[in-house]
Amino acid sequence: MCGIVGYVGKRPCRDLLIAGLEKLEYRGYDSAGISLLQDGRIESVRAVGNLANLREAVRRSDAGEGGVAVAARPATIGLAHTRWATHGRVTEENAHPHGDCADEVHIVLNGIVENHAELRERLSAAGHHFTSETDAETVAHLIEEHYDGDLTRAVRAAFAELRGHYAFAAMHADHPDTLVAARQECPLIVGLGEDETFVASAIPAFLAETRTALVIENGEIVTITPGGARIIDPDGNEIEREVDEIMWDEEAAEKGGFPTFMLKEIHEQPDAVAETIADRLASEDTVDLSELDLSEELIANLRRIVIVACGTSYHAGLVGRYAIERWARIPVEMDIASEYRYRDPVLEESDLVIGITQSGETADTLAAMRLARERGAKVMALTNVMGSQATRDADTVLFTRAGIEIGVAATKTFTSQVAAIYLFALWLAQQRGTLPPERIGELVAELRTIPNLIKETIRSTDARVQAIARAEHKGRFFLYLGRNIGLPVCLEGALKMKEISYIPSDAYAAGEMKHGPIALLEEDTPVVCVATDSPILDKVLSNIEEVRARGADVVAIATEGNQRVADSADLTIFVPRTDWVLQPILAVVPLQLLAYYVARNLGLNVDQPRNLAKTVTVE
Repeated sequence: MCGIVGYVGKRPCRDLLIAGLEKLEYRGYDSAGISLLQDGRIESVRAVGNLANLREAVRRSDAGEGGVAVAARPATIGLAHTRWATHGRVTEENAHPHGDCADEVHIVLNGIVENHAELRERLSAAGHHFTSETDAETVAHLIEEHYDGDLTRAVRAAFAELRGHYAFAAMHADHPDTLVAARQECPLIVGLGEDETFVASAIPAFLAETRTALVIENGEIVTITPGGARIIDPDGNEIEREVDEIMWDEEAAEKGGFPTFMLKEIHEQPDAVAETIADRLASEDTVDLSELDLSEELIANLRRIVIVACGTSYHAGLVGRYAIERWARIPVEMDIASEYRYRDPVLEESDLVIGITQSGETADTLAAMRLARERGAKVMALTNVMGSQATRDADTVLFTRAGIEIGVAATKTFTSQVAAIYLFALWLAQQRGTLPPERIGELVAELRTIPNLIKETIRSTDARVQAIARAEHKGRFFLYLGRNIGLPVCLEGALKMKEISYIPSDAYAAGEMKHGPIALLEEDTPVVCVATDSPILDKVLSNIEEVRARGADVVAIATEGNQRVADSADLTIFVPRTDWVLQPILAVVPLQLLAYYVARNLGLNVDQPRNLAKTVTVE
């Protein structure tokens, strides 16, 4: 979830670039850097931490330590970047921008270069010297390899060799008035001003300077000069593109044009999941979690896994339990962290305890993790925030890469956690030999499709969910029913409904409905059933019939094309077909949207939590 800002024009651009990065801080980052081209040389300043650290590093260069600020004539072309670490540790050397061997090409990149290892090996054999651990640096050396005086041609040739999802921008010391950028899946926007042009990963980076924008599409390369932008396709064919006038104010721009942060973050889920899984599925038939510090002996002798978490993270862990047990054949216990910390749990050295916490600072989860370590278990943190307390308390860490989540209700962090647990479950199966290689290859292929399937789910269900929300938003109570791996989806859906609409809602294992909850059903009570394809779908359909006999309105989440579910329910929302164990990551999306649109129909501000200060006691 990194940020790119580039400028070429007539104005001194150092402060413009840093101001642009400040507008992208909401995306999340752990280091930052800036490169400026002045008098035929490119100078860089990079810093670990927030932009205050980068400003301080630039200030030191102003004081005479060399760097970007001391040339006689201020630079009018440059690149800047905020990095969320994927390949390589959080260090100044790994921060962007990155240069080539001669320090004549500098690049900034968002996303993942999946084939970086083979490219690095080839380039190293050809004599290129790498100075970082990142996948991004390979792009600078590739451009150097192809450069013959034409920067656009060199970028196009490098682009043809890359595999993954990414956007990058490049500059060359021989071209003081040109930037060249390319996009594959990750966002890239050009801002057009008077005798100046910006390029960025999001509109807020340049909105204070210009409201005229040009959207770069997948597979396109754009050459940027003070006079404007020229777009070509990978074959070199020129593309005409109409400019857009941005009518948003700065607050709307930070929301990407969406009315709320929550809706924006729901739509960011494909990118967040792609960031989480991409480089870990670089091979076509294996999972790479070499970042984990878990010995082969521990993995081979694992007696059980205990997952501790709270709220949405607890629901992600519940999904993970099904995947781990089914694929890796290791028993998994789930515990609410706030309860686990006050138990007297029995743990052994052959146990692995996983603490799931989006922020890495959830007090109950941290306490549960510390208790587990004290009792001799190995502890793994699954978190979104580098440098958080969870990363310091754990023996090893598996990061999600969802970026900062501003909305009150967790959405993209939940799906990113589920994606990370799928990776871990499949990696365990691979390490322990509990699935044949061909089955692992099939599941890897399925996992690769998940970001696009999430995108398709949002697109295909949005209008349908809006209509259902308009019809049901006055319901006094929502009941969510599911079985097996569908139950955690129901728990998460019910949590979202009560969290942002304040409508009483509950989730039950559908088989338990007859043991009490059925008494709550009245004529037209909305009952949401997760009925995606699975080995126990017939059981779910039977439960739906019980609900309909009470006169309730059944809204079913079903796998695309399953007419049996549609015939059983009053209203059906279809999600794309994938392996049934992976269905929860798709099925939860319409439930997020349902809670969102119900709340909006009630006139509620989903980005502003209700004030609970008088009623909540914080431990």
